[in-house]
Amino acid sequence: MTAAVATGMSRTEQRERTRQRVLGIIYLVLAVLMVLGFAVATDLTSTFGLSAPNAAIPVPNLVVPSATTVYLLAGVVAFAGAIQLTRGFGSRTALILGLVAFAFVFAFLTWVAAGQSMNLTGVLETTVQRSVPIVFGALSGILCERAGVVNIAIEGMLLSGAFVAAVVTSATGNPYIGIVAAVATGGLLAALLAVLAIRYRVDQIIAGFFINILVTGLTAFLSVRILQPYQAELNTPERLGPIAIPILSDIPILGTVLFRHNIFVYSLFALIIIIHLGLFYTRWGLRVRAVGEHPKAADTVGINVYFVRYTNVILGGMVAGMGGAYFTIGSTGGFEREMTAGRGFIGLAAMIFGGWNPIGAFLAGLVFGFADAIQSRLSILSIAIPSEFLLMVPYVVTIIVVAGLVGRARAPAADGKPYIKE
Repeated sequence: MTAAVATGMSRTEQRERTRQRVLGIIYLVLAVLMVLGFAVATDLTSTFGLSAPNAAIPVPNLVVPSATTVYLLAGVVAFAGAIQLTRGFGSRTALILGLVAFAFVFAFLTWVAAGQSMNLTGVLETTVQRSVPIVFGALSGILCERAGVVNIAIEGMLLSGAFVAAVVTSATGNPYIGIVAAVATGGLLAALLAVLAIRYRVDQIIAGFFINILVTGLTAFLSVRILQPYQAELNTPERLGPIAIPILSDIPILGTVLFRHNIFVYSLFALIIIIHLGLFYTRWGLRVRAVGEHPKAADTVGINVYFVRYTNVILGGMVAGMGGAYFTIGSTGGFEREMTAGRGFIGLAAMIFGGWNPIGAFLAGLVFGFADAIQSRLSILSIAIPSEFLLMVPYVVTIIVVAGLVGRARAPAADGKPYIKE
């Protein structure tokens, strides 16, 4: 018995040691890539704008020597790799990983901005905007999976919300009615998923993909048959403009990045706080987490497992429906076929990356939003990278993040498992 435990412990230590070495090698490879891939002429400088054009309190631009900055950051990453390879960072591994990622990204931006300028504040503002539908999708997934139901149909709920919001807003002239209609549509699709997954115990992954395929086909058909012939009447929704929050919007850098957005962004911030407090600091949240971890035990103490799951899935669908409305009346101003472009699936990745926690999902959503913002900014600048590769950036980042979490992220114990009341 003791020998078995000792052997188990040694295997655990061996796995940790292997991970430590692999991470160290990755850091060293990144350092080499930074030196070889981001090398620039020594006489160039990179200029980063830190103020919006209409900023109340202007902030001077950040000007750095391009080559020196890249080499310095590469040296820092190589030093971190050497320490990681030899003795590791222990409990600070995640912090060091974040710092290495920051160093790599800043070196990349320095290379991009060599000999020209880049508005860094604008990139961060775009990051928040691009992360909005992703985080809405992640919050939808959290509400569902914390109760034990996998919601693969987030993509379809986002797309249906975008379609309905565009049509209803165009027909009524009121974007807020369009938001309500989108929320209701997301709730209806979620109710369909709940019935299939909870009542009839259909495989939750298959049920979710069925809804995605249904919505994709239906919106494409209606777009061709209805929206195109009646474009002016049914696909010209009013866009909700930004609302600058007094005082807060005048804060240098942060004011532009966080407090000059439309109602969707502020609603997202409120939802993150409400869902986080609800899940972890209320009786309702305790019941939801109990159902997601051990539904039989929850049923034993008098919690209605079916009711909790139905409620949470429908709430998740409503959140996704609102996220879909952002595409048409919060961003682009019109519906296009398959315009969500996989943001629902990226939202699921953000949910996993964030540990099924609303705040963690928001931070993860910012990572994906930043990748999307960089992709759009690079397409504007004269960078010698094919546009096809630039379009791949958000999805490549998603694959890397999910692959890096294999075996580490822990979902609720009963996630995806149908419950049969005895």
